Amino acid sequence: MASSFLCLSLLFISLSTADGFMNYAVDRCVFNSSEPKDIQYIYSMYYNMMEVVRFDSNVGKYVGYTDFGVKQAENWNKDQGQLAARRAQKDTYCQHNIGNHYSNPLSKSAKPYVKLHSSTPPSGNHQAMLVCSVYDFFPKYIKVSWLRDGKDVSSDVTFTEEMADGDWYYQTHSHLEYTPRSGEKISCKVEHASLEKPLITDWDPSSDSSMPESERNKLAIGASGLILGLILSLAGFIYYKRKARGRILVPTN
Repeated sequence: MASSFLCLSLLFISLSTADGFMNYAVDRCVFNSSEPKDIQYIYSMYYNMMEVVRFDSNVGKYVGYTDFGVKQAENWNKDQGQLAARRAQKDTYCQHNIGNHYSNPLSKSAKPYVKLHSSTPPSGNHQAMLVCSVYDFFPKYIKVSWLRDGKDVSSDVTFTEEMADGDWYYQTHSHLEYTPRSGEKISCKVEHASLEKPLITDWDPSSDSSMPESERNKLAIGASGLILGLILSLAGFIYYKRKARGRILVPTN
């Protein structure tokens, strides 16, 4: 599955070994801009490749993942000085370094190219499928999502991993299962470090040559029914107005 968030990271690793066992700590800054609200500081301690305890600035305290880690987290969370120092790392460690690191990859970024088309599932399932293919972007991290009449779609969506093209660029593909409905607007939204704002591409079934004929027929029939209904309603209204004008009101005593 593709990344559910858009981010770049800074890492600092400190390592020590004793009697063949390896302990190390990782300081990590996850961010998608240099604004404080878009920065997440994570400090993790590992023992033999297993994460033992973590501090996450979004959580604001330590969390343990092993019996030993849980005990350590409880002790450290009681120490307000320890917590304050760790929380301050978001500013002193992350924001201090992010300016240069963030501007550097942005200057080398490449904007994605989006192609939106329909596909017939090979499984024989009659459910139609839309494919949002995103090509030629750099860096790797990207977020692809779907909109239905402007609202986020969370179900019937699958992704592929970001795949290297072999020329420093990446591609990814997102699939949406759908049932065609007349008048519905379906869009693919792409968020990437190279973009100042999300790139939204609307699906146009009339220009989609890859759309199965049966699905095009369904949409055509639905659109024709809608137009016919409007015509009949308008004809009825005109007939009513003309009939009303032709009436002669006879006064009664």
